Amino acid sequence: MSAIVEVVAAAWAVVCGMAPYLLLGFGISGLLYVFIRPAWVERHLGGRGFLPVVKGALFGVPLPLCSCGVIPVTASIRTHGASRGATLSFAISTPQTGVDSIFATYALLGPVFAVVRPLLALISGIVGGLFVSLVDPDRAESAAPEPGTEDAACAEGDDCGMGATPAQASLAARIGTAARYGFVTLPRDIGKLLVFGILVAALLSAFVEEGFLSAYLGGGIVAMLVMVLVGLPLYVCATAAIPLALGFMHLGASPGAALVFLVAGPAANAATISVIWKVLGGRAVIVHFLTILVVCIGAGLLFDAAYAGSAWPMPSMEGQAHHGEGLSLFSQISGAALIAVLAWSFVSKRFDRKGPASSVEDGMETVELRVEGMTCSHCVSTVTRALREVAGVRDAVVELDAKRATVTGEGIRKETLVEKIEGLGYSASAV
Repeated sequence: MSAIVEVVAAAWAVVCGMAPYLLLGFGISGLLYVFIRPAWVERHLGGRGFLPVVKGALFGVPLPLCSCGVIPVTASIRTHGASRGATLSFAISTPQTGVDSIFATYALLGPVFAVVRPLLALISGIVGGLFVSLVDPDRAESAAPEPGTEDAACAEGDDCGMGATPAQASLAARIGTAARYGFVTLPRDIGKLLVFGILVAALLSAFVEEGFLSAYLGGGIVAMLVMVLVGLPLYVCATAAIPLALGFMHLGASPGAALVFLVAGPAANAATISVIWKVLGGRAVIVHFLTILVVCIGAGLLFDAAYAGSAWPMPSMEGQAHHGEGLSLFSQISGAALIAVLAWSFVSKRFDRKGPASSVEDGMETVELRVEGMTCSHCVSTVTRALREVAGVRDAVVELDAKRATVTGEGIRKETLVEKIEGLGYSASAV
């Protein structure tokens, strides 16, 4: 019983420690989601040269896209005209961080990690984008996105890529959508992994002696390689990786080794690599992997050296637990609010709209497709946007849990719809 109490206390300390910052990050993420429109991003990522690559990394750092959410968006910006280098730059930098994870990193790991992490995401994105532009350049100038597709593909009140309401929507509608995305959709996407990370960190704190694996993870290139191998198979988002990194530091991982995990876990998982292979080709996959490997290991070694010569405080589960002994009322209220937000994000799924958004008019036909591979709201919104761009489509409703897309329109070709979906990295078939 005492062990259970210790686990609960450690988990509660972590929740209360990150809750104020994470809730603020959720709110800002919602605003970014609404006001940074996908067509605007796509216009800036077309063409060749250095500038689109830099823009791809700069756009990717703050955007609230997790490691699963970045996959369909990466495929979408490529099909809408982004250059090969800009696409890979975006794919590398985006899953490593985001506004919500930056705030959560500050809460659990401190200001040094909170600064270095997005900086490393920016550098690795630029390096990877420039490298692929050199070894596998675009064969021709990237095509510009078709005019008018932004609003045509997104009906008011729907989630469509990074911009959730059409350009003509009122400010109140945009704020409402921002609140829904920031405090319902985003927590739903990352909630399970976040809870998993917090529980793992709490269990390690309760049952494993501090520094248990310090001989293997305490620094050096071997420790960095181990963290890469641990991070590669994990399908973990940038925010959920934070408590896991804290748990690894409890086991004895050096700050540099923890930093390597924070990069490799979200940015180099197998699902991301498979979609990059399909969208950009084998050379881009090699560049992606080598960029993550070289940049994060080099950064990890430098980070350890910097820590050794500084008075920076060392993040630890013990520090969180000690902090938890004197939690302020504000932290505890924030912790309860975070738990309520996570709980509501899952309960509210039963109230989501199901079925076609509009009745089928005379002369219209309905096509149902089975879509495999969707994992989060960004998958749904990207598939929805792609289907609504197909000529003749009047509306498209995509359901994540049912793995189904219902398309209504006139003169629709099923083959075209399937091709659109598979171009995003998913598999699709007519029902």
